[in-house]
Amino acid sequence: MPLNIVLVEPEIPQNTGNIVRTCAATGAVLHLVGPLGFSIEDRYLKRAGLDYWEEAQIKYYDSLQDFLKQHGEGRLYYSTTKAVHNYCDVTYEEDCFILFGKETAGLPEELLKDNRETCIRIPMKEGIRSLNLSNSVAIVVYETLRQRKFENLKTEGKMVKYNW
Repeated sequence: MPLNIVLVEPEIPQNTGNIVRTCAATGAVLHLVGPLGFSIEDRYLKRAGLDYWEEAQIKYYDSLQDFLKQHGEGRLYYSTTKAVHNYCDVTYEEDCFILFGKETAGLPEELLKDNRETCIRIPMKEGIRSLNLSNSVAIVVYETLRQRKFENLKTEGKMVKYNW
């Protein structure tokens, strides 16, 4: 089962484009929950995702309620600066969804309050508000994939000019 990354109301097209590229490179499914803060035709979005749009599996939802209607019974993790659990201390199940909130506000606090035990955070220095959304997604995606021993991913590179 692929990893499921959920962006709830993303606002910055370049961040989403970078996340599209991360999902394409890792085989993660990207779930975009509206309303989006940009058009999916946005040139900055496309530029950041480069030519990986065709490689990425993307699903769209009109609202968080629509997403939860379809996937609310699954194993959901909520990435937030307000969590007490470290993202590395969680074992991510095969069919889990990891939700990330919009850049300016994060995920709704009511959602976090009701799901405290599955809220995760990336440790940071005191006084730092948050990391960039695309960086946060990449950190958590690769921890999840590390736990799965990078199954179905190419783990070795090869030099073109030199033989090793």
